[in-house]
Amino acid sequence: MDYHIERLPSGLLLFKITRAEKRNAVNFEVMEGLQKAIDRAQSTDVRALVVTGEGEQAFCSGGDLSVFHALRTEEEAYSMLSKMGEILYNLAVLPKPTIALINGAAVGGGCEIATACDFRIAKIGAKLGFIQGSLAITTGWGGGTLLFERIQAPHALKLLSEASIYRAEQLDQIGFINQVVDEANEAEAEQFLEKELSIQSEVLSAYKQIQIRMWEVSRLHERMMQEVRECTVLWAKDEHHQAVDTFLNGKNNH
Repeated sequence: MDYHIERLPSGLLLFKITRAEKRNAVNFEVMEGLQKAIDRAQSTDVRALVVTGEGEQAFCSGGDLSVFHALRTEEEAYSMLSKMGEILYNLAVLPKPTIALINGAAVGGGCEIATACDFRIAKIGAKLGFIQGSLAITTGWGGGTLLFERIQAPHALKLLSEASIYRAEQLDQIGFINQVVDEANEAEAEQFLEKELSIQSEVLSAYKQIQIRMWEVSRLHERMMQEVRECTVLWAKDEHHQAVDTFLNGKNNH
């Protein structure tokens, strides 16, 4: 199985992508697993949901290009992008605190998953980047829309348009990363829960609902799906397929 779901005694529900050999890239099985974790997190015995990756190298390297590069047309791309867009919307509006435990590199769609979470705890030196622009597409899972909700607009636009890689410490300075730690492990997440989220679960949920109501008014879901559609058009273009071919060839030559 490409993922692991476990409820810890502290009340944390852990969702871990277990594809370390693929730098924890997302495939359809991982998507389904994340939705299962979101559904499980609705239970009263869960205080918060933690999303992380296996090993020490990668949190998530985004969509698995070896799988998704086969999607050539707008229809094929939309099927995948909209599926994950819906899942990340569900993650964002889960009425429980959500934590991205960034144990290593988070690039492309990996950054989108992290952005869908309420809090981001990153290992010191972890590399993060919305690199989609270098593949001639935009963020396609709704993560760009969510980024503008998380940090100030000039910072969000810069991160997206530069399509560069940053260190966790740099992103801590602009508020994208909430905490930089020596080791991004379950113990750190439990400590964060104990220290920062110590009030009653019902109270935490009520505060989260304030944010969710704001998002309903501002039509977050509609805006995320518009982002998905815009990426779909770019995905089907030759420029994107050529950029991915170049990327995969470069990777295979190493």
